[in-house]
Amino acid sequence: MQQRVMLCVCLVAMACGRADGGKRDSAFASVQQRGETVMGVDQYTSQHVFEDLADGGRIVLNRDDAADTAAIRTIRAHMRVIESAFRRGDFSLPGIVHAREVPGTRIMADNRTVITYTAVDRPRGAEVRIASGDAGAVAAVHQFLAFQRTDHKAAGHEAHPTP
Repeated sequence: MQQRVMLCVCLVAMACGRADGGKRDSAFASVQQRGETVMGVDQYTSQHVFEDLADGGRIVLNRDDAADTAAIRTIRAHMRVIESAFRRGDFSLPGIVHAREVPGTRIMADNRTVITYTAVDRPRGAEVRIASGDAGAVAAVHQFLAFQRTDHKAAGHEAHPTP
């Protein structure tokens, strides 16, 4: 009985510690707020994944609630904006979200002719696939994605939990 009570107390304490969705971290909360402004969806009820792949990587944004079709449409539209901007070498939107130049973007902009960007719809959102055969460009993409994972406190793969 005592073990069950202790387990319940621990679970309640853990839930209370996370009840604000990480909002106690003011830098993270600022990224989340700017992200909502730029992307048009609540960052606390959406999930990012920034995954490195051998030839580049991918940025995934999914809505937690599959029934929120308006937010899913907004995510898909945003990812198409990202695809188009990145293709032109324009990385101003991540700069706005993170309030600074995002690592890797200068090299990605300089190498835009050897990098492809492809937006793909997903059931609860969309992704942008980034690919290149140029080792320097791929290294810059990985630098960009690593920074994103850290600043968004996001997963690096859909099978991995968010930190």
